[in-house]
Amino acid sequence: MASSNIFFIIAIVAFFAVPSCLATEFTVGDEKGWSLDFDYQSWAAGKEFHVGDKLVFNYRAGAHNVIGVSGIEFQQCQASSNNTVRSTGNDVITLSTPGRKWYICGVPGHCAARNMKLNITVLAQVGSPATAPGSPTSPSAATPNVAFSFYGWIAVMVSFIGLAFV
Repeated sequence: MASSNIFFIIAIVAFFAVPSCLATEFTVGDEKGWSLDFDYQSWAAGKEFHVGDKLVFNYRAGAHNVIGVSGIEFQQCQASSNNTVRSTGNDVITLSTPGRKWYICGVPGHCAARNMKLNITVLAQVGSPATAPGSPTSPSAATPNVAFSFYGWIAVMVSFIGLAFV
């Protein structure tokens, strides 16, 4: 009886711990950081952003800021007064929902004249049913999903551990 309880606990821990291990931290602009005259759309091209991933905006505090805005505000390079302004110089944003996300620098002239703006599309969390191979929101139905392979490996390992205790 005790061995089946241990197996159950290990399975639960593996189920909840694995998705957080798969999250990716993206430093916006890589070594250039969040700065003037950088093509953030080219930087984002080819990257897949998923729920749970983090965007890290590095810049000199006081020189810039980061504001999450709507699509219209992004096009106009203007944030409304109720938007959250991040200004620590090392701002970390966890992508908590799927969909389009828009970020600008709110310092006058930095967004419109100096290209300090980023828009991305956030996909459902890795391993969630919405990213299953063949689903409409899957990045590529022909590409095997690494998360499912990883979960399969975890399931096999947990099974072997469970058998060892039985």
